[in-house]
Amino acid sequence: MIFRTLMSLLTLSFLFGCTTSGLSDEGLSGRIKSFQSQIIEDEITGSNLVIVGAADGTRAMSVVNSDRLGDRDVDETTVFPIWSMSKPITIVSMMTLHEQGKFEWNDPVSDYIPCFANLVVQDGDSVRPATEPLRIEHLMAHRSGWAYYSGWEDGAPNTNSIKNPVPPGYDRPHTNQTRFNDLQSYCEAIAQEPLAFEPGSSFLYGINQAILGRLVEVLSGLSFQDYLTQTLFEPLEMVDTSFVMDADKRSRFQPLWINSEHLKGYTYLLNELTYSPTSQAHFGGEGLVSTASDYANFCQMLANGGEFNGHRILNQASIDRMTTPLSENIMSEMGRPSGMDMGYSVFVMRDSSAEGNAAPQGIFGWSGYHNTHFWIDPSNQMYVLWMSRAREFSFEIPAGLRKVVYGPAE
Repeated sequence: MIFRTLMSLLTLSFLFGCTTSGLSDEGLSGRIKSFQSQIIEDEITGSNLVIVGAADGTRAMSVVNSDRLGDRDVDETTVFPIWSMSKPITIVSMMTLHEQGKFEWNDPVSDYIPCFANLVVQDGDSVRPATEPLRIEHLMAHRSGWAYYSGWEDGAPNTNSIKNPVPPGYDRPHTNQTRFNDLQSYCEAIAQEPLAFEPGSSFLYGINQAILGRLVEVLSGLSFQDYLTQTLFEPLEMVDTSFVMDADKRSRFQPLWINSEHLKGYTYLLNELTYSPTSQAHFGGEGLVSTASDYANFCQMLANGGEFNGHRILNQASIDRMTTPLSENIMSEMGRPSGMDMGYSVFVMRDSSAEGNAAPQGIFGWSGYHNTHFWIDPSNQMYVLWMSRAREFSFEIPAGLRKVVYGPAE
């Protein structure tokens, strides 16, 4: 297989001193590129790119394209669906509102969205009233008691299901964005769904950021998209990050490589979300599209303690709170080795040896359903960003990339 590399990695000496594995610039560059090529060779993704950046704005990019029929070359302007990498953006928007004094973390969500006042908890085969209120911090940290739901049962639509917040699968229609046209109607529906446990008592990865998007609207008086645009996207120069796609963005939208059971190939037929300009159902947990250039700016801001090109987006205290673990060993909950905890919807590395690399304690980040991945390394004031579009999702990409960057676990 011959891979065509459009851009080689620039010097990385600004990143790697004695704190990492002693890799030379050229050696690290080659290892990253080889890893990218191997991921394509193993049919995990198609064309992909990596950005390694520093808090001061220096960055290096490596692009490896597959040259396969149906794939497209990628660059820093290619538009990708970032799915759950929308979550940290939603979290940061809430952090900015907290800095403005708009709410407290322990505030009941029902103070701002009244439909969450009388929640019920699943208790065996029955439900009972919740004894604890749903609080804002529960949503921030996936401790509300709501999971993700498909709206399907036994291969058929569940007509009793009041929600369908994420795609049910490649072989089933996704009705969510025709079902809800705004976040308030979505919240009113989800508030009727029983919680899996008392709010705050456990961790369960789920639909929390969709509710946070509505909280942003209530607290700011703006639509979710407008608040993100004014507070984050404009000062961070994230010109292509949005819940909607116009003709220009669609012309740069990367096709999906799918390698799942009996499906293999490149397609636009499994986009799953509509990105329609007529809908205000902007799900802060999975709904954004972005580019490598845009998301690198977001990463740079976090690596730089909340500042980007002279614009103060967040205080360091907010980043510290965002990355304070509230749930332990979250990856074991997802069938992966432990060693990662969760703060406000980002993993926080406690012991990287569990996934086989020597990444330092305290790196944080997250991933997206179609294999976008990032992490921030505060100790080295750097970040790493991987952009691709592929299913099925692979935890091996970020774990393997960290092994390339930091070396294997000792």
